[in-house]
Amino acid sequence: MSKQQTEPGTSRSVRFVRLPEVMARTGLSRSTIYVMVAAGRFPKPVPLGARAVGWIESELDDWLRDRIAKRRHVEGTGTGRGLATRAKR
Repeated sequence: MSKQQTEPGTSRSVRFVRLPEVMARTGLSRSTIYVMVAAGRFPKPVPLGARAVGWIESELDDWLRDRIAKRRHVEGTGTGRGLATRAKR
């Protein structure tokens, strides 16, 4: 479930993504997400109510794009590990 708001000072809409969708889009568990938030390695959630939080969809999208870009950079330098590296041998 998500909620949609308008970004202050603009006409752009902001979509809040709830935890189940964040987990589905990232493949991360709840505990991993919160550990990464605490470490500053994942976007912080926004309080939506007394017991509800959501992530700003554009921040989540940026984080996902950054992860993909970092993987491509590592693969391009030849320092990547995993199946792609093994297949080249």
